[in-house]
Amino acid sequence: MKFFIGVHTVSDAHRFSRSMVSLNRLRTRKSDFRVNEWILDSGVFTDVLKYGRHRTSVEDYATVIKRWARCGTLAAAVTQDWMCEPVMLARTGLTVAEHQRRTIEGYDQLVPLAAPVPILPVLQGWRPADYVAHVRAYGPRLAPGAWVGIGSVCKRNNSPGAIEQQLLAIHAIRPDLRLHGFGVKTTALRSGLIRSLLWSSDSMAWSFAARYEGRNQNHWSEAANYVRTVVTAPVRSLPLWEGEVS
Repeated sequence: MKFFIGVHTVSDAHRFSRSMVSLNRLRTRKSDFRVNEWILDSGVFTDVLKYGRHRTSVEDYATVIKRWARCGTLAAAVTQDWMCEPVMLARTGLTVAEHQRRTIEGYDQLVPLAAPVPILPVLQGWRPADYVAHVRAYGPRLAPGAWVGIGSVCKRNNSPGAIEQQLLAIHAIRPDLRLHGFGVKTTALRSGLIRSLLWSSDSMAWSFAARYEGRNQNHWSEAANYVRTVVTAPVRSLPLWEGEVS
């Protein structure tokens, strides 16, 4: 599984073979930065949580993508999706189905504008059936072997069994897809099933842990330690989902 470490300080990105950089960290930046393989995150989780909407238009986001694509190897830019956690639905007043529809609509608009940079589509939902419905709604947009993000899982790290169920549901209808888990922590990555079903993942959990334990939440060494933890974390071979409610 490929792991992309989320970084607060953009100038530290070059210290890692793979990293995730949020648009929110680049909004006021002027100069290029050193980086290896990386993913550009759209930053819309913060937008929807705080404002109930996307602050950046699709056109402006496409311009930003092309601007920063010259730095390092930009593996993909994440589409501007609409998260489906209950708190997000409460924030927008919309349904899971509407968030899914808007996610695909934004993806369709962004792909031609940002070309040739690859855009990472995102499957959204809350229950396993939601993700299955979203896969079907994307239809042929998801080419064989497509790299696809799985949204609304970061808040379920304490219930890895629920993540297992979501991934298994997607895998059942599209086993060819290369799945990326957004914000999947070591708590969930200790599941051998989750690791086997994910092609890649990312996390910034190191920053919260450092702050909680009284250390520097922005220092790159904390992120480096977290990468080592992900690589060496003990893995449980048996599924965790039995008895859990999705």
